[in-house]
Amino acid sequence: MHDLKDQIFLNHIDGKWAASVTGKTYPNTSPADTRDIVGNFQDSSADDAALAVKAAQDAFHGWKSTPVAKRAKILMTAADYLEAHADRIAQELTREEGKALSLSRDEVLRSAQTLRFYAVEGQTFTGETFQQDDPDMIVYTQREPLGVVTVISPWNFPISIPSRKIAPALIMGNTVVFKPSTDAPLSGYRLAEAFVEAGIPPGVLNFITGRASAVGKTITESSAVRAISFTGSTAAGEAIHRSVDMTTRTQMELGGKNPLIVLADADLDKAVDLVIKGGFSLSGQACTGTSRVLVESRIKQVFTDKLIAKIKALKVGNGMKSGFDLGPLATRAQLDNVLSYIEVGKAEATHLIGGDRLMGEDFDHGYYVSPAVFTDVTQDMRIAREEIFGPVIAIIEVADYDDAIAKANDTEYGLSAAIATTNAVYAHRFANDIQSGTVKINRTTTGNLMNAPFGGLKRSSTSTFRESGRVGLEFYTQTKTVYRAG
Repeated sequence: MHDLKDQIFLNHIDGKWAASVTGKTYPNTSPADTRDIVGNFQDSSADDAALAVKAAQDAFHGWKSTPVAKRAKILMTAADYLEAHADRIAQELTREEGKALSLSRDEVLRSAQTLRFYAVEGQTFTGETFQQDDPDMIVYTQREPLGVVTVISPWNFPISIPSRKIAPALIMGNTVVFKPSTDAPLSGYRLAEAFVEAGIPPGVLNFITGRASAVGKTITESSAVRAISFTGSTAAGEAIHRSVDMTTRTQMELGGKNPLIVLADADLDKAVDLVIKGGFSLSGQACTGTSRVLVESRIKQVFTDKLIAKIKALKVGNGMKSGFDLGPLATRAQLDNVLSYIEVGKAEATHLIGGDRLMGEDFDHGYYVSPAVFTDVTQDMRIAREEIFGPVIAIIEVADYDDAIAKANDTEYGLSAAIATTNAVYAHRFANDIQSGTVKINRTTTGNLMNAPFGGLKRSSTSTFRESGRVGLEFYTQTKTVYRAG
């Protein structure tokens, strides 16, 4: 494993790797062992951010005029770079974020596939021709890039989420200012490095690290920024959305309080697996993670018993080592937040298992918490309504399908929802009745295809343009309608 504790990683602005004008850096530490420093990154300022925005603005015309086949080749070459270095990048991702090494490797490879997907799809994403009555006129639309796009990504999927934002932006001819999370900057750095190694022209992709409080306003509120794609907390996303004017397009993918309904006819062993995978596989740190489990009364006890037995067999440990089901929480703030909700849950509901800060030789220097389950949870409780973003499951009793739907929809969020049932009628009804942007039937609430649209309803999203899939290209283009005579 490469020692990065003394390495200083730079910003990339206008085609050059450069230190911040502040002269300051911050250490990136591993959540599995905070004594492990995973590099030092630029503590950038508003001045650095302004340079990045200007570089993107200056590069826009040239990149817009670059043939789409050449843009596609850069994406393809960047994908090759990620794939060729997948093992190293995956190790770094696990060290800085905490997830299992196998999941990190899958994420790196998925990101490479995402770049290739948009390299192909972007070459066929065109306008339309319209029929009309004048034989001497043709009416058609053409799609054009917006200009400078700001991409702000979170720490939980620090390479796959920015990949699905940056790739469609670039292939459509936009230039990008990319700010990764301060808690997982190295993965974002490797993604930027892949594009640099692929030969992307100066200013087309600018990479900057630092605190949102220092650089955020400049990369979102600048008049040169035409669009912002953000994934993160609902509060942060709403603040950005309110701060920009009507000429700046926004795409906000935000929080969730995702339900899994377990009906009495379900295969209970499979339903338990869905809860475990959806709620705990990423230590609960996924916006689509299962948080609420709505179980029919007549099978609640047997289902709960099966779930607790399965949870008791789960192992928590360092994601760099095999044999563990859950890794650490990603940051100290995450740890404190989850532990505080555990105390809230103990005061509100019936605590069944977990929620302990793990201690001992293997845990003392990391952010480890055992997976927790609460039962007798009602709709008015905080653990039923607020996003926890950790390995905490709330079991809510329901009388029947209709009661389950009513309670599942009784939330300000609408990102992902699932049902476990063998009844085809209920499966069909669920797809229509649930208020959620992503609907899963006998599947986990987590996970989405790169070639299918992704996004939420209600306060989980701006509900304007979807990410992922071919429709993910729409956000990064504007349409002109052309009437041509003669």
